[in-house]
Amino acid sequence: MKFLLITLITHLPDPVTGQRRSTTERFREVVDTAVLAEELGFDGYGVGERHERPFISSSPPVVLSHIAARTSTIRLFTAVTTLSLLDPVRAYEDYATLDHLSGGRLELIIGKGNGAAQAQLFHVTTDDQWERNREGYELFRRLWREDKVTWSGTYRPSLTEAETWPRPLQQPIRVWHGSATSRDSVDLAARYGDPIFSANVTNPIEPYAELIRHYRERWAHYGHDPADALVGAGSAGFHVARTSQEAIERYRPIFDARVAAFRRLGVPPVFGTLEDAIDRSSILVGSPQQLVDKVLRYHEQFGHEVIHLQADHDGLTDKQHRESLELFQAEVAPVLRREIPSRPFHAPVTATATA
Repeated sequence: MKFLLITLITHLPDPVTGQRRSTTERFREVVDTAVLAEELGFDGYGVGERHERPFISSSPPVVLSHIAARTSTIRLFTAVTTLSLLDPVRAYEDYATLDHLSGGRLELIIGKGNGAAQAQLFHVTTDDQWERNREGYELFRRLWREDKVTWSGTYRPSLTEAETWPRPLQQPIRVWHGSATSRDSVDLAARYGDPIFSANVTNPIEPYAELIRHYRERWAHYGHDPADALVGAGSAGFHVARTSQEAIERYRPIFDARVAAFRRLGVPPVFGTLEDAIDRSSILVGSPQQLVDKVLRYHEQFGHEVIHLQADHDGLTDKQHRESLELFQAEVAPVLRREIPSRPFHAPVTATATA
């Protein structure tokens, strides 16, 4: 199994102290955590894309470029790139540039995105966001693979023998399709032989397991070898400590603050207590053995080879945060790597590009 740390770069008060770091400090924390993730042996680090409060992750290519300069081996993920909002040509230019700056360590997770701000800022609605995502991906895919592209679609001006620069370092790049509920997203992934990343965050396991089964069915429908299907899955929260009691005690104020925030927004929480979340959600809070057991149970349903953990401190101190990540790598990751075989990520590219 492979392990990613992912942040959506929320900018909120600390749920324990009530203090909020400045925007500059928050960005520095994100980059420093990525450096730590590489030091500790995590396989990847992901930065989300959101365009509304309480997130400040509106520009993943910029953040990932800075992380690329501070690291050398860890894979760099977008989580997710919202192609429904972006001009595919401009997105291609940004990520092809980042591909070079990172030495070919880039992996994209794409998705249609969500949030009311999309309609306000980008005039993308629930009626057209899926078609924008599909069209944007199909053009982006051609731009990455073809030196000259002639194309016409609905949501951007047509192209005639268009050239895009720089040409990418990785050819092709691996693109994951992120989805929480959308069969359209996983069908698009299956059609093109791409992996999926199940959000696996908000609800109990059942709807995510059903979506992954649908992906595998569509994968076979499009004529791909079932053995080649590749699945990643998220987790709703993370903290590991020597004992379950210690982990729960530290994480409870973090969880309670999250539930309170949902209620202020008028959103009833799916899991009202931390104990319920540990029992029925993908949250990974407990002792090392409890985390191993839970991931293995989910693997029986998902067959996933990659999992993401929450990268942020939330309400943990710097010391507690580092200790949790260190303990995960010392006692959880080795067991799961042994029990769940996974295909390797691409190594950093060292050859000199021609363009």
